Order: sequence, then C-alpha cells, then structure tokens
Amino acid sequence: MAEFNIRKANWDSDQSTIVSVRETVFIKEQGVYRAEEFDGLDPECIQLLAEDLDQNAIGTARLTRAGKIGRMAVLPAWRGRGVGAALLGALLETARELGIAQVILDAQVKAIGFYETRGFVAKGPEFMDARIPHRKMYLDL
Repeated sequence: MAEFNIRKANWDSDQSTIVSVRETVFIKEQGVYRAEEFDGLDPECIQLLAEDLDQNAIGTARLTRAGKIGRMAVLPAWRGRGVGAALLGALLETARELGIAQVILDAQVKAIGFYETRGFVAKGPEFMDARIPHRKMYLDL
C-alpha cells in the first residue's frame, strides 16, 4: 500500500499548504528569495499536492498551460520514497490529457539524473536561476 497520495490542488483553497512546502524546500533549505519563488504564475497553473495518509502535505509541483513543469518540491523526510517520481508522473499524465506534445523544465543540475531516468533530455548550457545551477530539459510526449 502506498504511503502517500497525489491529488490535483486548487490554488485558491490549497495556497497556504503549497506555499508552506515550497517555503520549506526552496526558501529555507535552498536560500531562494521569496520574490523569485513566487512569480505570480501559480493561479494559472495546474497544481499538484502529495499528501501522507493523514493528509499532511509532503510535496508539490505545478504545470503551466504551455507545458512547463516547475516548483517540484518534496519535504526532506519524504525524499527517496517515490514522491517526486509520483508527482512527475501525474504531471506528465495531466500534460498528455491536455494534448501537450512536449514538456520542458529547468532542472537543478543536481537533479538532472532524476529527470534523465524518466526520459528527459538536457539541452543547452548550464545557467543560474536563484543562484542555483540549472539546465533546460525536454520530454516529447
């Protein structure tokens, strides 16, 4: 039996929960500035939440209508337990349902291997985003 569930979130009603996870991972852990993390795009994005069996948020991710995956965050205690893979799988399924032919993401360099094992291909040079090295990655659906 799975230790967690993935569900589509509603930005209006789930905003504080999504923000809390992203603050923990990106702002507190990685030192991303709040203004960089919260870019104003969230209300238009498809948001997902990963929750433990007691419905506590343990991860989140989003997909823009143009097919860009982003803001994937899993709380430290839940890493290595399949939460990120489940979030990514649900985002890819959603993109297919929307008829999106290709998804893109800006992967932190340390996470490239995670995405490569799921079929993503890194292209282009490394670049800095929020003072963290990234590369663009693509997956044809």
